[in-house]
Amino acid sequence: MPDAEYNLTPSDIVALGEILDRIVPEIDDLPGAGTLGLAHALDDLSQHLPRWRKALIIVAEAASLDPAARAAGGWPALEPDEQVQSLKEIETSVPQQFNGFVELVYAAYYSDSRVHARIGWQAGAPTDSRWDLPPWDPSVLETARQREPFWREAPE
Repeated sequence: MPDAEYNLTPSDIVALGEILDRIVPEIDDLPGAGTLGLAHALDDLSQHLPRWRKALIIVAEAASLDPAARAAGGWPALEPDEQVQSLKEIETSVPQQFNGFVELVYAAYYSDSRVHARIGWQAGAPTDSRWDLPPWDPSVLETARQREPFWREAPE
């Protein structure tokens, strides 16, 4: 459970890693979001947007307070299907915060260079050479030029 200053504890980070693997599981050769070690990235990223911070803290707290998790010795001790059920209950209990949490997870996941490499994402400024556009061809407007006007003239 987050501390009094709303900081994640080491056990929250471990549980968060398991939660992330349920939100974004492994695919082919790319590990799940938790196995990629994105729990710290979520913590850092959430510091910049209060809505995401609140969502992260509420979901982390809800996971730590889950009765099944407490009985099992913590959220990571739950079986995968129990973890999914716990997340469904959290989503039902605090839907707005859960949606914000999922947004945060995706923001961290799709910011990771390993994910970029897996999906073939090319990052960079739109001014670098990969973003060069072909020269403008005015002939693409020829069909539109041949149409009759469909507007009325504005009064002067």
